[in-house]
Amino acid sequence: MTRKGKLLIHALIWIGVVTFMGIGPLGTAWAANPSDGNHRPDRMLVMAPEYPGVEIARDQDSVSMNILFHNQGRTDETVQAWVAKAPKGWTARLKSYRYTVMGIHVPEGEDKTLTFEAIRDKDLGPGTYTFEIHAKTPDKRFQMAQTIEIKVSDEEKSDKGPHGIELTTSYPVLRGPSDGKFEFSLEVDCKLDKDALFELFAKGPEEWDINFKPAYEDKYISSLRLKAGGTKTVAVVVNPPPGTEPGNYPVTVQVTSGDAKAEANLEVNLTGTYALEVGTPDGLLSLNARQGRPANMSVYVKNTGSADNNGIQFLSFKPENWKVEFTPEKLDTIKPGELKQVEVSITPYAEALVGDYSVNVNVKGEKVSKPLEFRVTVNASSSWGWIGIGIILLVVIGLVGLFRWVGRR
Repeated sequence: MTRKGKLLIHALIWIGVVTFMGIGPLGTAWAANPSDGNHRPDRMLVMAPEYPGVEIARDQDSVSMNILFHNQGRTDETVQAWVAKAPKGWTARLKSYRYTVMGIHVPEGEDKTLTFEAIRDKDLGPGTYTFEIHAKTPDKRFQMAQTIEIKVSDEEKSDKGPHGIELTTSYPVLRGPSDGKFEFSLEVDCKLDKDALFELFAKGPEEWDINFKPAYEDKYISSLRLKAGGTKTVAVVVNPPPGTEPGNYPVTVQVTSGDAKAEANLEVNLTGTYALEVGTPDGLLSLNARQGRPANMSVYVKNTGSADNNGIQFLSFKPENWKVEFTPEKLDTIKPGELKQVEVSITPYAEALVGDYSVNVNVKGEKVSKPLEFRVTVNASSSWGWIGIGIILLVVIGLVGLFRWVGRR
């Protein structure tokens, strides 16, 4: 065997011995393998922001990133976390995909994340703003602090198009009454080259109730998972609070996933509420009538809604051969709070039998209607009374004459 061959054999034997004993570069790598729990410390927790410093354009109003928690120990850890410092003009929070959170549980050997979100006032100028994130375990064994710097530049974002996400809607403006429910259909198109979880945000007028839900489902959601290049339809359900004045109200929808972000501007056009009050001045809904003769009654119509009520019509449901007339025949417009009077004329059939009848009147306005039911009592005509009296007189005269004639005989 040559000298080079002997040296090669000795080198291989030495590498094998070092590897087996767990020393040297190869042995150290094996001994420090973090997947082997026996060689991890009892407790070791690390917190780090995904991006300690970011720069945004002056027309961008929010930043969202992950806060990473690495549990490299052999003990599960519960961590309390909060935004300890936020510059004036910024609103910052730590959240999960659904909630604002104050802590997180990190199992041993695993990594967990919270989302740091910061939203700035639109009138806040360029500059560098520093945030502090603090975290600690309940026993204070680990007390951690990290800073995040956000630089707002003096330049606007050059690309105004969607970044990683595209939002489209066929009907960005919906119109209806103030007490209605408005449901927009929004298509979310993922332009990323990987699967992603998208956070859903909505901003509307104060006290408005705005929720997201999958198309054709009733459950509410706050996030949406999409595959790379995938598309899903989301419904945006908007409920104005009671008593909201008519007008145009903007609603902004934002969908984000990391640095990817898109917005859609929606609008709700409230026309006010539609309501009518219908009745009679004295509250009575009954009247007397005679065959073939009209009986009149006054009815008032009041607009108790907050929108103009246009084109109010009057419909009647009556016994056969009866006649019901309205003066005026229709009302063009009644403004909110306004009251108008209508005369109703009901004429029973000339050969109607004596008794009680029901006549229904429906006051039909714009998107609302009110029914009234009248009880009409048909009395016998007075002419029949005089005829009856005449018959009785004739009978009496006939009897008197008969008694006189019989008495003479």
